[in-house]
Amino acid sequence: MRNIVAAVFGLILGFAVVAAQAQSNPRYIQFQPSATKGALYVPDSGPAPHVAFLTIHRTANFMSLIATRELARRGFMVLGMNPRSDNNEAIVNFENVALDIRQGIEFLRKQPGITKVILIGHSGGGPATTFYQATAEQGLSFCQDPHKLTRCSDALKDLPKADGMLLLDAHPGNTVNTMRSLNPAVLDEADPTRIDPALDPFSPANGFNPNGQSVYSEAFMARYFKAQAARMNRLIDKAVAMRAAIKDGHGSTTDDAPFIVYRDRARLMDFSMSVHPGTKAPQKLLKNDGTISVQIINSVRAPQVQSARLDKTLSNGTAFLTLTSFLSANAIRAHDSIDDIDWCSANNSTPCALRQISVPILITAMGGHYFIRDNEIHYEVAASKDKDFVVAEGAVHGMVPCEACSKITGQSYANVTKNLYDYIAAWTTKRFE
Repeated sequence: MRNIVAAVFGLILGFAVVAAQAQSNPRYIQFQPSATKGALYVPDSGPAPHVAFLTIHRTANFMSLIATRELARRGFMVLGMNPRSDNNEAIVNFENVALDIRQGIEFLRKQPGITKVILIGHSGGGPATTFYQATAEQGLSFCQDPHKLTRCSDALKDLPKADGMLLLDAHPGNTVNTMRSLNPAVLDEADPTRIDPALDPFSPANGFNPNGQSVYSEAFMARYFKAQAARMNRLIDKAVAMRAAIKDGHGSTTDDAPFIVYRDRARLMDFSMSVHPGTKAPQKLLKNDGTISVQIINSVRAPQVQSARLDKTLSNGTAFLTLTSFLSANAIRAHDSIDDIDWCSANNSTPCALRQISVPILITAMGGHYFIRDNEIHYEVAASKDKDFVVAEGAVHGMVPCEACSKITGQSYANVTKNLYDYIAAWTTKRFE
C-alpha cells in the first residue's frame, strides 16, 4: 500500500468550502412541452457561479439528489431533473431521454454567468448522460447504428455538447443490470416455477448462504453467467419477433405490447463477494481521514440475503415492461453476463458511449457498493485524454456512509460525503473555473 499526501492531494482533499451555502429554496422549473421538470439550485451567497451541473436519470427523481445540495454548497449551480418517464419504467423510450437532457443544457447555458455545463451520471444516470454526450459529439451515426436493438430518431441531430462529465457510481447500463439480475435457472418464461437446480443461485448446494456472504465456485459462476446471457438473448429474440409482428399488422396491438419478465432478483454480486470484489489494478482510494491511498481496492459491502425471497415475488421480482421499454432500456446481447457483452448492441450502455466521448471526465465509485469494478472498466475504456478515477471508502450507492459496512469492518466512514464532494469541487475548479 502506498499513501499519497502530496500537496496536490492536500489541495483537493482540503478544498475549502466557500462561504456560500446550498440554496435553501430551490426554484422549480417546468419544461415545455414535455412532462420534464427540474429543481434549480444556486448558492445562497457568495460569488455567482460560472459552472453548472445537470443531473438526470431514466426514471428516478433527481430533483433532490444529494449532489444538488452538496455542489451548490460548494459554489456551483445545479439542475436536478426528472425525465418524461419519471417513476414509470414501462413508458421508457430510452433514446428520448436525450431530448430532456438537451432542454436542461439549453436552459443552463442561458443562465447569467454560466460558461460551462457538466453532466452528472449517477447510477442509471450514467448510461443516460453518456449516451447523450456520445450522440452530441459523434452525431446520429452513433445512436442510429443498425447493430443496435433500438435506434434514435432524427430529433437527436445537433445536440448541444456538455463541457465535462462526472460519473457518480454509474452502472454499465440498465440493460446490463437487467441481464445480471435474471435468474438463469428459469426453464420456461410462461412458468417461472420450473427451474434448473444446477443453476439455482439460492441453493446452499450451489454456494448460497442465507445468513451472510455466499461463496460460489468458479465453475458454477462460469455456467451461471453464460446462462444469464442465454436467457437474455432468448427474451430479446421473443421481443424482436413480437415487434416485427406488430409492424406487419399481426400483433394483438398496433403500437406496442406488454412484456413481463419474472425472477429478476438473482444478481450474484448482491449477496456474494465472489463476483466483482473490487478493482483489478491499484487505484486511488479516498479514505475516511481525507488521504488517498493507491492500492487494490476491495468493496466492503454487506450481503443482501433478502434476494432469495424477493426473486419469487410480483412486487420486487417481476419487471412489468413494454416491448419498447425492454428493447430500448433493458436488453443487450451477450455471451456472458460479466465479461463477454456486446456493449454496442444497445444505446443504454455506458462503456459503449464512453469510447466516443472526448471531454474531461471524473469517474467515481462507492466503496460500500458493487460497482467498483464496473467503474474501473469505465475508466479503462473512456476515450477522454483528461480522465480521473477515485473510489470513496465505505460509501454506499447513495454517497453516504455505509453503516452496515462499519459493523463488518469496525471502521468509521463518517466523512465520505464531505471528502467525495470536496474532491469533485477541486477537480471541477481546476478545469473549468
